[in-house]
Amino acid sequence: MKRTILASLSFCILLAGAGQSMADSFGAIAYSPRTGALGWSYDHTSRRNAERAAQSNCDASDCRVAIWFDQACGAVAKGPDGWGSGWGYSRREAENQAIGSCRQNSHGCQVIRWQCSGAR
Repeated sequence: MKRTILASLSFCILLAGAGQSMADSFGAIAYSPRTGALGWSYDHTSRRNAERAAQSNCDASDCRVAIWFDQACGAVAKGPDGWGSGWGYSRREAENQAIGSCRQNSHGCQVIRWQCSGAR
């Protein structure tokens, strides 16, 4: 009987922990193509809050949200003729997506900012 209760309790604790890890964790990166200024945010409970924080942290009047993400990572890449952004469930995936997006507009693209929020 004790084992059954202990097993049930352990299972409930496991489920409770799994639910907490699935909570939203939004982040965003804002970018100014004119000045190159960047702002970013992570661990926000909504997309709107993450985007607002990223824009507030960007020191240029033309900053705009380049990418937002939830339980993931985002990145911005820049080349001499343009820029791009991307997201993924890992830093590497987000960076690869950003470079691929940037290469549609430019050559010589390099990641200039990455950020993760709640991602592993």
